[in-house]
Amino acid sequence: MRSTRLPTYYLSHGGGPWPWMKDQAGTTFDKLETGLLDVRAELGDVPKAVLVISGHWETPQFEVSSAEHPGMEFDYYGFPEHLYRISYPAPGAPELAEQVRALLAANGHACTSDPSRGFDHGTFSLMKPLYPDADMPVVQLSLRANLDPEEHLTVGALLAPLRDQGVLIVGSGSSYHNLRLRGRQAIAPGHRFDDWLEETLVESAPAERQARLVRWQRAPAARLVHPREDHLLPLMVAVGAAAGESGARIYHEDDFMGGWVLSSWRFGAPPSTA
Repeated sequence: MRSTRLPTYYLSHGGGPWPWMKDQAGTTFDKLETGLLDVRAELGDVPKAVLVISGHWETPQFEVSSAEHPGMEFDYYGFPEHLYRISYPAPGAPELAEQVRALLAANGHACTSDPSRGFDHGTFSLMKPLYPDADMPVVQLSLRANLDPEEHLTVGALLAPLRDQGVLIVGSGSSYHNLRLRGRQAIAPGHRFDDWLEETLVESAPAERQARLVRWQRAPAARLVHPREDHLLPLMVAVGAAAGESGARIYHEDDFMGGWVLSSWRFGAPPSTA
């Protein structure tokens, strides 16, 4: 019997439009790409659409992208000109977008549809290796700009039923995100915070996991690793949508870009044949 309930993921999405930069980047993104290809392999053909909560989209109230054919949001700076002409032409899913909007609105979380929002690099940098043919429908949900961890955990829980409908819920961010703290200086704080995440997400009981995430700022080196929590908050949605289910670290490296400690996690069991 094949399980069709999809797990959720919190994935570190790397830097800029990296899938289009591999010829120039050497081996920088090899481990990251391998981790994403492993995700694709364990998902098989079960997903029917992907809902991405990207650390690169914040709005005063929640918004969901509802375009049938989303464009591109080039929300990065200082890259070669041709990287502002790339395309990831995956379809949108307006019906899923409306379902997401209605789920949140019916439970007291104002949410509007945005038919003009295109894919930002928190989305297309992951989707390109996962679905290189751009044939998987994708919808994006914004972070609410208050960046309240408890509210984002709650919103994740509201989205959980989508998992049984073939919707893959992905929080896209970065487990380390301090662009000013680089190299050897980043290693020690990165390890301290990553160890706390592993203890929280994998070793803690579900209720304690949520409580620890609500007070994440108390974690070792928390504000050194995340001076601003925009790239951490997608984790809250992914965890909230899999409350009570186990976590597993599925990607890790200690020296990304010369010193950053990056990890990704899965919550719940992957589709499997029993």
